[in-house]
Amino acid sequence: MSYVRGGRRLLAGFRLPGGWRPSWMDLLLALAVAVAGQVESFGRQGLEPGQIRHPVPLAVGAVVAGALLVVRRRFPAGALLVLVAVGVGVRVVTDGLYYPAWHFYSTLILVHTVASAAELRSRRGAAGLACVLLAYLFLQTFQDNDLAEVMIGAIFIGVAYVSGILLRRQIDETLRLARQAARLEAEREERARHAVAGERARIARELHDIVSHNVSLMTLQAGGVRTMLAEEARRERELLLGVERAGREAVEELRLMLGMLRDPGGTGVQLPSAGLDQLGTLVAPVKDTGVAVNVSVEGRPRPLPPGLDLSAYRVVQEALTNALKHARASRIDVTVSYSPGVLILEVVDDGTGDGGGQSGGHGLIGMRERVAMFGGELSAGPAPGGRGYRLQARFPLG
Repeated sequence: MSYVRGGRRLLAGFRLPGGWRPSWMDLLLALAVAVAGQVESFGRQGLEPGQIRHPVPLAVGAVVAGALLVVRRRFPAGALLVLVAVGVGVRVVTDGLYYPAWHFYSTLILVHTVASAAELRSRRGAAGLACVLLAYLFLQTFQDNDLAEVMIGAIFIGVAYVSGILLRRQIDETLRLARQAARLEAEREERARHAVAGERARIARELHDIVSHNVSLMTLQAGGVRTMLAEEARRERELLLGVERAGREAVEELRLMLGMLRDPGGTGVQLPSAGLDQLGTLVAPVKDTGVAVNVSVEGRPRPLPPGLDLSAYRVVQEALTNALKHARASRIDVTVSYSPGVLILEVVDDGTGDGGGQSGGHGLIGMRERVAMFGGELSAGPAPGGRGYRLQARFPLG
């Protein structure tokens, strides 16, 4: 592991002008070409035909070719032109008696890099194609090339060039899909945020109605008690008057702070009339659609805080809507369980679709907001047995 970390630090410190640095693949290719060139130059040294009489120029050329592979992604066409010049120089110095294999391998690698660097229809792509043709023409300047050598060189150069084009197109497609996935993820998160904001706004409107109604009742009752007290109970009358004024101020503050969340055109305070005692009215329209709905109550029903009662009603309402709209259910069982410390709502359907709603489950988002507001928990998923959908909400009581 220490060698790996040391290699990473070495690569991180190896940078070219402009902050660019080569990849591990570039360094490995460069090392392979340079080492293979040394082996070829000195391993085939000799005076016989097919051997190398002047190994030093070829060895130096192999090192230069390796250095060009290091910068091939930064200057692909330029590196190919320099490689052709190196080949010409080595040929002049050695009288053209031997064509090194490292030059051919390096040419194929750089042709592939040039093809993958830019679109052919662009100016940069056209210039790269011209460099590739120049490199191929250099290969055909050797006098011992026959028709087979010409065809073999064309096949290798063509395959390297086409593979570079295919690689570039694959990379472009991958980047396009990645950008599209990022955009879709951002849109999904934005829709989820809007859904949460909308649900919180609706909850705030309902809580505004509930709190305003209760504070208004407290204020009226305090005023009624104050008028019933005798004149001698001046201290008590003053305290009740303070309570009455504080209640009116609280209602006014609620109106100013939360009134903007009410529906446009709303007038006055509207009392929420929905609650678990009206589940019969809620499921009646669902039954009219032909869906069998069974509502059962377990335990002894007890009065609930208005806000919790309304939220529990909305959870059941949203669960029924999702079961009809998304799960395509034919039967829905609604169970309301009362216990000393918790209220449990369970809605199970036999549908085959998604019970969470469209666009990533905005219905579930709203229900979770309502349940979490009272410190509860909501779970949703496939029903036991894998058939249908089950939703359960737990509201703590106490």
